Amino acid sequence: MSSVVPTRTTDPSKVHPSPPLTPPSTLKNIKMTKEEEPADMNIPDNYVAWTLKNQKPLPPVSWNNWWKELNYLSLSILTITPSIALWGAFHVKLRWETAIWSVFYYFVTGLGITAGYHRLWAHRSYNASKTLKYMLATAGAGAVEGSIKWWSRGHRAHHRYTDTELDPYNAHMGFWWSHIGWMIVKPRRKPGVADVSDLSRDEVVRWQHRWYLHLIIGMGFLLPMAVAGLGWGDWAGGFFFAGAARLCFVHHSTFCVNSLAHWLGETPFDDKHTPRDHVITALVTVGEGYHNFHHQFPMDYRNAIKWYQYDPTKWFIWTMSQFGLASHLKVFPDNEVRKGQLAMQLKRLRETQEGLSFAPEGNELPVISWESFREQSAKRSLVVIGGFIHDVSAFMDEHPGGRHLVAKMVGKDATTAFFGGVYDHSNAAHNWLSMMRVGALHGGTQHGLDDKSVPPSQRLRIARYNEIGSGNASSTAWSDSEGLLG
Repeated sequence: MSSVVPTRTTDPSKVHPSPPLTPPSTLKNIKMTKEEEPADMNIPDNYVAWTLKNQKPLPPVSWNNWWKELNYLSLSILTITPSIALWGAFHVKLRWETAIWSVFYYFVTGLGITAGYHRLWAHRSYNASKTLKYMLATAGAGAVEGSIKWWSRGHRAHHRYTDTELDPYNAHMGFWWSHIGWMIVKPRRKPGVADVSDLSRDEVVRWQHRWYLHLIIGMGFLLPMAVAGLGWGDWAGGFFFAGAARLCFVHHSTFCVNSLAHWLGETPFDDKHTPRDHVITALVTVGEGYHNFHHQFPMDYRNAIKWYQYDPTKWFIWTMSQFGLASHLKVFPDNEVRKGQLAMQLKRLRETQEGLSFAPEGNELPVISWESFREQSAKRSLVVIGGFIHDVSAFMDEHPGGRHLVAKMVGKDATTAFFGGVYDHSNAAHNWLSMMRVGALHGGTQHGLDDKSVPPSQRLRIARYNEIGSGNASSTAWSDSEGLLG
């Protein structure tokens, strides 16, 4: 159920609601029930901080109180079901017809969660006909993961408060907590408020909520058992394999969206929070494994955006739209998706860039006159190229063209020879040469060589917004300091 943090009452005459979708005259005649009122209408702006400050968490679980802190209903479902399946695996022969039916029904009930509970009701990523809604609500009940309303309320809280203490399956609490612990142990805090008033107005959601107990028994066990029993006489196999074992797999498949999808993989769209993309997670969750994308663009009906990525839920929804059972499939603008990808690509490049050493900026070097350069060249192998003075002492014996080509340029300007006069040097040569800079020649770069003063590795740099426009131009300061020679 939703939990609402008490706030001071507000005079209705002073509230500024969003523009109504129906005429004001009609709204006067509408009286919303308590369930239909948005749960987050009157929460404070600093709701998260306010809640953490004012809502006392339950005491930590310890050896002295752990049995009091268990949710025995969830614990029973999550332990008895696999125990039944395990007993059946040792005592009931698995027929090939039952095996195929079990896998098929796994996908049916799995899609009830992924295409129904998740993408249709929790995120409203598409519209479904009443027929498809009833199909998904019924199939989702067969997964025995709570009603649509209960499931969606928790999932919306997860998205709104991801990785915080108000996230019901907070990944920072550990892999096993987000996978199954949050259901077995009473939460230390109530999940953050999330509005499900739209679901309270949905007749299919209300129908499923009202008949939920009957549906989970019928869809969870009776139907899979009846199909196998009436179809090929395998009543026991239908119960143990298509019923209990299949249910166990569906449970942990869905749970992996809360655990594995926040632990394994890459963050190609944003690394602010824990959700990640990985094909393994996609394979075990009926396509919900591209979770980094999903958390960035939750209203998108897709989880995978590339044709080769595994997302059967996406293809199911698309197929339903072709038959007229689904419509208004929401797709986040490609331009905005690519912005997210670009931001992360630039961030990774920035990290690589910061791990490398680059040539000093011109304003970081002492400015040396020609006369001083000539005088110091007699003590050390210095060469001028592109307006910068380079100490090539350690490189002369390594030069691919031979020591003599460098030695004859000591104390001289070798710009023409370096930039193609003798040899058109590679980008690597330009980058390496720039690391030998020890000074800037007074008077600046020769006319027409301004662009060549910047080595190739520094012509495209990743800069933070506060670095753009900062003074990185060559200094005009004058210095003939002998410190050039160390």
